[in-house]
Amino acid sequence: MSSTLRRRIWLRLLATLLAVALAWIVAIFWFVSRQSWQDESRQADAIVVFGAAEYAGHPSPIYKARLDHAYTLFLRGFAPLIITSGGAADDPLFTEGGVGRDYLVARGVPDDRIIAETQSSDTSESASRIANILRANHLRTCVAVSDGYHMFRVKQMLTQQGIVVYASPRPDPRLPSRWQRTKVKLREVMSYTAWKLGL
Repeated sequence: MSSTLRRRIWLRLLATLLAVALAWIVAIFWFVSRQSWQDESRQADAIVVFGAAEYAGHPSPIYKARLDHAYTLFLRGFAPLIITSGGAADDPLFTEGGVGRDYLVARGVPDDRIIAETQSSDTSESASRIANILRANHLRTCVAVSDGYHMFRVKQMLTQQGIVVYASPRPDPRLPSRWQRTKVKLREVMSYTAWKLGL
């Protein structure tokens, strides 16, 4: 085989791989975008809140918005139980799950209606631990609360764990520009891809 032919074969192979990669990115970007605005809230066994940052025992603005949305769903009777999730990150004194629980209790949710998952370090681990909590309590459905761009990956992770998931993104998570919205969704495409590849 001549070097010219060999080079053409490699170039065609590279072009095919790039085309497949681009098609994957476009498809997942579309799924992320479509799921981001769909509110599927309905009766379920539990409301699951995926954690975000906490600051010295107080939820960050993003986490607070998620918790407030879960609180509203709870008051409207969508589920009798709330599960908050998230580990300690860089704070040795508080966990996201624990801070979320304390915040909701302070708002009036009975302590026995909240379970805090406090060990996870990322979304994938949160989904796995949440699924374990649900199964241990003989529950199989949940309304998942997070940011819109996060909902596609959250649903996929919980579904893989055998949980029936209804997505309910926190309301009005506006980003100032189209570029920022695109950047967030592209980052989510990469995170989803890494999860699918087991990275």
